[in-house]
Amino acid sequence: MATTLYGIRNCDTMKKAWTWLDQAGVGYTFHDYKKSGIDRGTLERWADAVGWETLLNRAGTTFRKLPESDRQDLDRDKAVGLMLAQPSMIKRPVLDVDGRLTVGFKPDAYAALRL
Repeated sequence: MATTLYGIRNCDTMKKAWTWLDQAGVGYTFHDYKKSGIDRGTLERWADAVGWETLLNRAGTTFRKLPESDRQDLDRDKAVGLMLAQPSMIKRPVLDVDGRLTVGFKPDAYAALRL
């Protein structure tokens, strides 16, 4: 089973996900998209799978500091462009288990994946 955890290293929610996965004995690869980047194809695939509204972190300071013109009239393509330009706008973590995606950390959702 291929399991990849996507996010950024300095994030409290990421720490909760790491702790949960480690305590459950789940092997995974960590992809820091702030350091290693993320490609358009991956973001588009995620947006199609879970919805760009789920993927875009509107609550974060990076999004809230955007000019009003960037925050208005959002659609999938504009949201993907914003997340490509500033990966910290991607909600975290994104857990990919053999193509099944979970966005955000909820212990019950992780447990339901039967890792």
